[in-house]
Amino acid sequence: MAPIAFGATKIHSTRYFSLPNTCSTCGTSFNPVSLVFFKKNLAIDPPNLFCNSLCSQKALPQKIFQSQRILAIAVNVEKAAPRYAVVTGANKGIGFETVKQLANSGVTVILTARNEKRGMEATSLLNKQGFSNVVFHQLDVQDAQSIESLAKFIQTQYGRLDILVNNAGASGVVVDEATLKALNIDPVDWLAGKAANVIQVAMKTTYDSAKLCLDTNYYGVKNVTEALLPLLQNSHSARIVNVSSLRSELKRVPNEERRKELGDIENLTEDKTEKILQKFLHDLKQDALEVNGWQIMLPAYSISKVSLNAYTRILARRYPKMCINCVHPGYVNTDINWHTGTMPVEEGAEGPVMLALLPAGGPTGCYFDHTVVAEF
Repeated sequence: MAPIAFGATKIHSTRYFSLPNTCSTCGTSFNPVSLVFFKKNLAIDPPNLFCNSLCSQKALPQKIFQSQRILAIAVNVEKAAPRYAVVTGANKGIGFETVKQLANSGVTVILTARNEKRGMEATSLLNKQGFSNVVFHQLDVQDAQSIESLAKFIQTQYGRLDILVNNAGASGVVVDEATLKALNIDPVDWLAGKAANVIQVAMKTTYDSAKLCLDTNYYGVKNVTEALLPLLQNSHSARIVNVSSLRSELKRVPNEERRKELGDIENLTEDKTEKILQKFLHDLKQDALEVNGWQIMLPAYSISKVSLNAYTRILARRYPKMCINCVHPGYVNTDINWHTGTMPVEEGAEGPVMLALLPAGGPTGCYFDHTVVAEF
């Protein structure tokens, strides 16, 4: 009999089916399976797959196991190496859905959240849905001790990290949600930036809200990534995914000199990027954002994501063996845009998950719009 492979497989029948990739008894991932049971000339639907004969005997009644009407096919087992992932800001929204989709792909996922209660509730919900491969660890991306605690946990429990999805984010504004809702802004205008002047009556960029935004969206990502890099370097297939935004695109930066500097990947450095962020905060204090060529619509959020993209490109050059990318997930209906988005979180997570699961030799140092490569 021909070897069994994944995908559409034909065995003693004209019927085709997709083989699962986990043991029906213990849940171990494998590629391919060691024992597959079929009725003579007709595949059991769905097939039961087992990683060893002990698991098969536990699952099947002895009389069926010994029956001559059941054909047991032994093939070599090559167990897939387990993969470990961290998703930040994952108790809700895109982060939560990213955890769910990664877990559904067989990845062991550490769901992190700043609020321990909410994070544990989110993890418990996924566990109840059958995702026993999701665990929780508290993480405040602005707190060095919290970051260090996560790194120690991963080192102790797993010894390495394969996937890091930096999803935690802040909007950078103080919002009057009732006023914003009453404006009933067309999503097309949101995406095009045409609502920049209209929304000023509903939101305000304060120094504190802007600093929180930069500390979360840029410095938080940088600090978490650098703390976890030694663990990522222990992986043979490290992936870093930075969740970005349409607001990050360089064509949306009004100041030409700043746009060129942030787009000059050959000479771009973290120091240059962070000096731009310092300049932004200085101009904000002086009430001089517009006159100095900063974006009017969500200014702190926008420059934080532009800077995040720059950091992504710098990292990708520094660690060429890893796949390090950033992604605009789409205009997703989440808290960060006060539920003005039009896409469901299930679609919004598709880009981050795709990049987290890139095969060997996949793209790196790129910006994706949802699941398609786009220009920075």
